[in-house]
Amino acid sequence: MTTKYHSLFLIAVLFIVSCNPGLSVMDPALESITADDMKNHISTLASDEFLGRAPSTPGEDKTINYLADQFKKIGLKPGNGDSYFQEVSLIKITSDQSIKMKITGGKKDYNLVFSEDFVGGTPQIADNIEVDKSEIIFIGYGVNSPEYKWNDYEGLDVKGKTVLMLVNDPGYATSDTSLFEGRSMTMYGRWTYKFDEAARQGAKAAIIIHETGAAAYPWGVVQNSWCGSKLYLEDNMLLKTDLLMQSWITTECAKKLFESAGLDYELAISSASKRGFKPVSMNMTASIKFKNQVEYSKSNNVAALWPGKGKSDEYLIYSAHWDHFGVNPAFEGDSILNGAVDNATGTAALLEIAEAFTKLAKQQDRSVLFLAVTCEEQGLLGSEFYTLHPLFPLEKTVGVINMDGLNILGRTKDMTIVGMGKSVLDKYAVSVLEKYGRYACPDPKPEKGGYFRSDHISFAKIGVPSLYLSKGIDDLEHGKEWGLAQSEKWITEHYHKPSDNYEPDKWNFDGMIEDIKVFFEVGYDISIKK
Repeated sequence: MTTKYHSLFLIAVLFIVSCNPGLSVMDPALESITADDMKNHISTLASDEFLGRAPSTPGEDKTINYLADQFKKIGLKPGNGDSYFQEVSLIKITSDQSIKMKITGGKKDYNLVFSEDFVGGTPQIADNIEVDKSEIIFIGYGVNSPEYKWNDYEGLDVKGKTVLMLVNDPGYATSDTSLFEGRSMTMYGRWTYKFDEAARQGAKAAIIIHETGAAAYPWGVVQNSWCGSKLYLEDNMLLKTDLLMQSWITTECAKKLFESAGLDYELAISSASKRGFKPVSMNMTASIKFKNQVEYSKSNNVAALWPGKGKSDEYLIYSAHWDHFGVNPAFEGDSILNGAVDNATGTAALLEIAEAFTKLAKQQDRSVLFLAVTCEEQGLLGSEFYTLHPLFPLEKTVGVINMDGLNILGRTKDMTIVGMGKSVLDKYAVSVLEKYGRYACPDPKPEKGGYFRSDHISFAKIGVPSLYLSKGIDDLEHGKEWGLAQSEKWITEHYHKPSDNYEPDKWNFDGMIEDIKVFFEVGYDISIKK
C-alpha cells in the first residue's frame, strides 16, 4: 500500500469511526486478522517448495524473499536502511558422522556409535579434530553460578580433560525450592550454557547425558538437531577456547560407562544435586578423531518497520523465527522438516499483526519493528546477532514480544506467559486477556526451560523488557488436563520431526486467531502508553 493510498485509507476509517461512536479505533485492525490470511501464509511457508526453511540454503532464499515481498505489499518500510534484510555472518561446520568415540580404561572398552549412542561435533574452525585419551571427569551439572552459590568446577582444573555432565540443574532433580528455582529450569540448566561454561573452564571435550524428562524432549530431537551441519556466529566465544568436542550421550550409554568405571549411576546423579558435591574422576579416557568441512556462509534476519507518530524514535519489536531444519536424508520417506507449527505459525502472525497496525484508525505513538530472525534452531543465533548489531538503539527499544509455535488446538480460556514474573511487560498481557474474559497463567512445565529456549531471551539477557506469550492449555471445551495432554502429545509425536506439517483439516484456527488479536493489542498498548 503506497503512502498516498494509506493516508486516504486512514481518513476514510477515521470518518467511519467518527460517525459510529461505538466503533473502536482498533476494530478495523482486529478485523483484518483472519484465519484465511493465516492459512495462506502458513501453507506457503510450510510447503515442500520452501524445503524446510534451513538457513543458508535455497529454502532460506524463498522464505526471506516471501517475507520481504509481503511486508512491502502491506506497506511497511525496510528495517535496515533501504533493505528488509540484515545479513548474519555464520560459520557452517559439517563433521564426519561415521565417527566413533572410544572410551577406555574401565572394566570394558566401548566404541560409541554416532546417532545410536552419541551425537556431537566441534565448534572449531579446523579440517581435522582429535581428542586423544582425554581423562573423563563427572562434573555433576557443570554449573558455576555465583548467585545460586554453586560451583561444580571449584578447585578443579579441567584443562585438556573431558567433562561429563547432567542436563538441567540441581533444583530439577530434587524439587527443592532452596536449590536454584526448584523444578523450574534456570539458564544454568540449558545445554548451551553447559558447553559454554566447559569451554570457559578450559575443557577439551564436553559431554551431556541426555534424559528425556530433564531435557524436555526425547533422544530423537537431539539426534535430528545434531545430524548434518551446525551453524555458529562467525565471531563466537567458543572459537577463542580449547573446546574441541561438544557431545550428547544417551542415558543407556551413560549407565554402561558408569558401570564400567565401577560407579553407581543412580547414586552419582543423586549426589550431584546435593550441596557439597565433589566431581568424580571416572578413571577412563575419551578419544575421538574426525574430519570437518568448514564453510563461511550468510543468513538473514528480515526486518520491516511501521513508523510511529509522536515517539517514532522509540521502538517495540515483534519477533518470530522463520527458520527450521531443512531436509534431512536420514529420515526415510518424507525427509523435509517443514516446521509448520514451529514456526511458520509465528512467522505468519508477524505478517498479520503488521497488517493490523496499518489498519489502525489512529497511528500508534512508537515505531514497531517486525523482526523475523534466523537460526533460532541453531541456538538463537539470529536474535543474538541482532542484539550485537541492533538496527535501532537498544536503549530506545521499549520491549520485545516473541511468538513461537501458535495454538492449533482450539480456543482456550488462558494464555501462557512463559517466565511469568520476569518481565515488566506481563501486566500488559494480563490486562488485554482480562478484557477478553481470559486469564494469564504461568508456564505449566517450567522444568522444560521454555523461557530460555526462544528468541526473547537474547533481548532479556541484555535488559530489554521481553514478553514470551504463548498458547494456553485451559481448553474452552475440554479443560486443562486435555489441553496439556494434547500439547505434550504433539511434542512427542511431531516436535522437530517431518510430521510437523501444515494440516488445515486437523487444525482449529479459532484459538490461534484469538491469540493473535491478543498479541496485537498487547503490542498496541505498549506502543501508546508511557
